[in-house]
Amino acid sequence: MRTRNMISFDWAMKRLLRNKANFEVLEGFLSELLRRKIMIKSIAESEGNKENEDDKSNKVDILVEADDNELVIIELQYYGYDDYFKRMLYGACKAVTDHMSKGLPFSNVRKVYSVNIVYFDLGTGDDYVYHGFNNFTGLHTHTELVLTDKQQKIYGKSIAGEVFPEYYLIKVSKFDEVAKDTLDEWIYYLKTGKIRDDFTAKGLDKARELLAYDNLTDFEKKQHDRMITNRVDRDSEIITAFTDGEYKGLEKVVINCHKASQSIDTISTFTDLTAEQITRILQRHNLL
Repeated sequence: MRTRNMISFDWAMKRLLRNKANFEVLEGFLSELLRRKIMIKSIAESEGNKENEDDKSNKVDILVEADDNELVIIELQYYGYDDYFKRMLYGACKAVTDHMSKGLPFSNVRKVYSVNIVYFDLGTGDDYVYHGFNNFTGLHTHTELVLTDKQQKIYGKSIAGEVFPEYYLIKVSKFDEVAKDTLDEWIYYLKTGKIRDDFTAKGLDKARELLAYDNLTDFEKKQHDRMITNRVDRDSEIITAFTDGEYKGLEKVVINCHKASQSIDTISTFTDLTAEQITRILQRHNLL
């Protein structure tokens, strides 16, 4: 089956998808993810999205205002943070407060969806798409808390938990590249940078037209390729830093084991280092 080479989704989010004429792409993606039709009213610019082609920042985010007055944060992150879940919480809470004017009743608080597309391993689980939401359940009856008829009219929701922010987490690296449904077709593009001709997910037809690499100008191709190169360089820097850190850790183990009168053969068993490597480490620290 033929696949088409597309531009990177984060590059598209920064430069193409904020244009009203191109809302159809993000509308399709969000409709597949939220399992209902999403129409975008506006997209807010983010100060965190730099336009410099030399920018090595790994974060891309946009704030979508849907036609039902709900807000959707879309954040794309390549490199991991241990506190990323707290960052998701902060972003959702900030969206709530930033879009609430003083003096208005709390019934005007807007529903927020936090959509997080991550390319690093976050948490431990056997899936690649997760949905988080508030759930008010009786401690004794184990039934869900339902809103009154009046509250349902005010909030446009039926259960209490639906009033609160919801979170979607897509762990792209965990996807096995087998598209089992239309949402998977989107995730296939997010992971591979390709869209197959037989994909039918909402928004992908417009994406094929708009995001095809061959449709870029020569200048745009240079900008896009520069961004990809920067990302590869950043990956290499991280791997190098990890490798250096790992080796320094092994050095410390070797030294401590030697000071505890462990033999070189025993140290080799603990560290998987050869006898020659262990000897060099000890000599470098004047321990042999």
